Amino acid sequence: MTFSERLYEKLQPIWRKNHSHPFVQGLGDGSLDPDKFRFFMIQDYLYLIEYSKLFALGSFKADDVETMGIFAKLLDSTLNEEMSLHRQYAAKFGITEQELENAKPSPTTLAYTHYMLHVGQNGTLAHLVAAILPCMWSYWEIGKELDEIPGASDHDLYGEWIRMYSSDDFGELAQWCIQLLDDLTEGKPVEELEKLEEIFLNTTRFEYMFWDMAYNKGMWPTDD
Repeated sequence: MTFSERLYEKLQPIWRKNHSHPFVQGLGDGSLDPDKFRFFMIQDYLYLIEYSKLFALGSFKADDVETMGIFAKLLDSTLNEEMSLHRQYAAKFGITEQELENAKPSPTTLAYTHYMLHVGQNGTLAHLVAAILPCMWSYWEIGKELDEIPGASDHDLYGEWIRMYSSDDFGELAQWCIQLLDDLTEGKPVEELEKLEEIFLNTTRFEYMFWDMAYNKGMWPTDD
């Protein structure tokens, strides 16, 4: 069993909670309150700015030119494709460019991105990959599941999101990242694998928190 297979099997209870969250289910059946999705898109835009920096760090920490180049591709894909989708949604929901650029991160967005950047800056390449993989892997899995729902990928508001994350292009990048983690963990001692598992678990938990934050439009409680 590869390390990624071990993670996937062990963390299924949490993984399935992410997939069954009301926000995700609402994307699939079209029942999600558009205002919740609007909130999500703004926070996800801020998240992706920080997430992109991890691909730059990955390229820096890589030992070979091929891996450096793929991390550069991931950086380009995130900055110029995923964030383009967010800007398109901004127009659909009447979010001005000024509002998007002046938006403030929620506590969850701050905690999640700061945790990943801390791991990426202070750990090995394997630590960085373990931190970024749950987001990419789970979005691909969620996108594929939602795409199987009749009419979901054609929904006026949420169809484009489903099509992007269920796409072969996005899937190839996720699979590459999964394989990289397996390559980096081959033959590693138990203590190191346990640390990587903890990192993967933490960012999987953060994924759930991010869906929940968006569903409840959670900002600082002191700002109410």
